[in-house]
Amino acid sequence: MSRGRIAGGLGLLLAGYVVGSVMPLIATTAAAQQPAAPQLPDATVSRIREANDALKVAMEALKTDSLYVPATKSMNSLAVLGGGVNAIDDLEAGRGVDPVTFAGLYAGDAIDDVKDHLGFDAEGRVTYKNKVVRLYPISRLKKFYAQRMVVLGEIDADGAP
Repeated sequence: MSRGRIAGGLGLLLAGYVVGSVMPLIATTAAAQQPAAPQLPDATVSRIREANDALKVAMEALKTDSLYVPATKSMNSLAVLGGGVNAIDDLEAGRGVDPVTFAGLYAGDAIDDVKDHLGFDAEGRVTYKNKVVRLYPISRLKKFYAQRMVVLGEIDADGAP
């Protein structure tokens, strides 16, 4: 066998190895950057949008009554259905935030006034004014969810269905 054939064969082998190694990375990166949109029936999408519009009206009413003070740009439907939250006060006091605010802060959805004070600690946790942002304590979560059930009429103020 000639040196040219050996070099050519090794070159093809190397090229195949490189392409085989790089292509899955490219495909994985492309897939990770474009989340798949759920295939929902048009009627379902319409109802979701109607519900969102109704929640926006309720959110504005809560804001007018100073019962809804968000730390994120996106509407916090959990807070709206629960009768409101003051996420700014929660952050300032360091007592934890509701789950939707918590997720929004990690997702980069903070309002500008909050974003200016956000950072990350050595473990990758979101911090606000150098204090780790935590979820509400379990007792506060339970109280919040009970309040939401009262607001929605699922239970009365005494906890009875």
